[in-house]
Amino acid sequence: MMKKILHFNKEAINAMPSRYRANFINSITGFKSANLIGTISPEGIENLAVISSITHIGSNPPLLSYITRPTTVARHTYSNIKETGVFTVNHIHSNIINQSHQTAAAYDSNISEYNAVGLTAAYRDDFKAPFVKEAHIQLACEYVNEYEIKENGTILVIGAITNITIPEETLYEDGWVHLQKADGVAINGLDGYTSPQIIDRFTYAKPDKKATSILDK
Repeated sequence: MMKKILHFNKEAINAMPSRYRANFINSITGFKSANLIGTISPEGIENLAVISSITHIGSNPPLLSYITRPTTVARHTYSNIKETGVFTVNHIHSNIINQSHQTAAAYDSNISEYNAVGLTAAYRDDFKAPFVKEAHIQLACEYVNEYEIKENGTILVIGAITNITIPEETLYEDGWVHLQKADGVAINGLDGYTSPQIIDRFTYAKPDKKATSILDK
């Protein structure tokens, strides 16, 4: 049991220093996905950015989304996606955490984060955007749409998944992907990386039947 419980009201949250509040709110909402988005500019300059906001939108058709911060300053990933229409999503694993986090640095648009941080751009099936060779799970995506979030000036970008590469041992007979077997990590807040562990997996929940464990341990 936790020894002491803290409570913060709206006034207390608003009074926090900006960096402290950013760490606090980004952490308190829970663990987030840890991915690298790979893009390329029309001039051929490869770009790579760590993203913690990628979310499943739907499976039919396969869609995902991510949040891009306000475009009041240069957003190379977003501009590349808008100009080329494609991008890749690459899962971060424990052996590339340092390099992945470094992609958050504000490199000039003429510098490839792949080269700057020591990761390898890889191309496959004539897809224009670069994958991360070191990533165990890689998704090819096409830009579909975007929605402005007026409350804070961010943009929700929607992508269609067109190609998936995963290790064979992670895929189960019913289509479930065991991400732990790919050494996938999650992000806690802005700069904390953690290794998730599968606790259990259950049957489809129904009102008249108790869910039971189906995890092959």
